[in-house]
Amino acid sequence: MISTTDGELTGKVALVTGASRNIGRAIAHALAAGGAAVAINTRKSREDAEKVAQEISTAGGQSAVFMADIADEGAVKAMVADVIKRFGRVDMLVLNASVRTERPFTELSYEEWRLPLAITLDGAFYCTQACLPSMINAGGGSIVTLGGLNSLSGAKKRVHGSVAKHGLVGFTRALARELGEYGIRANCVAPGSMNTPVRANRSPRPEAKDVVPLGRKCEPDEIATTVRFLCGPGASFISGQTIHVNGGQSMF
Repeated sequence: MISTTDGELTGKVALVTGASRNIGRAIAHALAAGGAAVAINTRKSREDAEKVAQEISTAGGQSAVFMADIADEGAVKAMVADVIKRFGRVDMLVLNASVRTERPFTELSYEEWRLPLAITLDGAFYCTQACLPSMINAGGGSIVTLGGLNSLSGAKKRVHGSVAKHGLVGFTRALARELGEYGIRANCVAPGSMNTPVRANRSPRPEAKDVVPLGRKCEPDEIATTVRFLCGPGASFISGQTIHVNGGQSMF
């Protein structure tokens, strides 16, 4: 958990989707440590999200929980309206929410195919459109999407997820082209193998020491510090980029 605060995000408001656990939780903490007020979004994990908000409050930060399924346009519009009512604006949007399931492509149903697309791509569309008026009115903002190694390398049993994350890279680059005139930057952070809890039925993966030059998995805080940097003034001329945080596991 990040506790160092230098205030580079003071006065700003961030909305982080899927912020109740793991990478999202770490991002919420990092942005709050930078001085931002953080809107913690979750679809159903209210107890975990409230715990994150309490942790931020204990550390001297400001945050609140906003429940919404980001694949639901109406729910997103209502959530963003509530965030603006509470905090006055949205300056930073971090699109972290996703779903990770595995299924051989030959067995994949249409419903299973659509699930990651709905959350990752439809959710990005709804959230970005809802937040843009506030960013444009403020004269700028930052959008950070969370991609993944599989978006470029592909992965067995994850065709649906790989397509969703790869689409997010294109979404990010196109936004950077279109929104630059408003002072809005868009970047993607692509984590490698993460040191986070995994499902019991997940397919076996190689040991990090065998595939990562740095010999270990990435910690959520290492993703979070990258996101915080991209949201801050130090990244004022960085836009349209995919930042790979994978310890050299893949090099692009």
